[in-house]
Amino acid sequence: MKKKDYLRTVLIVAIFFLAVGGWLLHMRIHIPAEDAENYIPFVAGFISVFVVPVLFIFRSTISFAYLITGMTVIIGTIMMTHFTIENPPQEWTLKTVFLGTLLADIILLWGKFAVGKALFELELAVNQPDAPMRRGRFFRFPNMGFWFVHVVTLTAVYLIGGYFWK
Repeated sequence: MKKKDYLRTVLIVAIFFLAVGGWLLHMRIHIPAEDAENYIPFVAGFISVFVVPVLFIFRSTISFAYLITGMTVIIGTIMMTHFTIENPPQEWTLKTVFLGTLLADIILLWGKFAVGKALFELELAVNQPDAPMRRGRFFRFPNMGFWFVHVVTLTAVYLIGGYFWK
């Protein structure tokens, strides 16, 4: 096994275990049998655990895996932030921000995104090791501006939808 393959395998296992950990947390908190809304975290977790790692294995589907990972992280961040805002701690202190909100869960979710980005960039770097860093259109896929635009846009859509559906 080459170093590249070994490193890719380690990162795929890491993204698998991060997804399994998050999915098990969701299964403990959002039991699908109790409410129909709980099927959304169940399906997102299922895709993250069983579909995304397989997509990262094949070179032709790495972009799809990276895209799915990024979108599930953004949607998870928006949903968990909304839940924290609707169910705030009784007193806002530094301790309650870190331990009484879903900030730790969101940080773990963005760690999963970082592993997915590392897998995506690893494939590009191995194929063209001496190529310079991408420059140019910041807001195009796979640049980080693409993800920034989607965080802002999906948050706006979520807020507008929440405003009109109340």
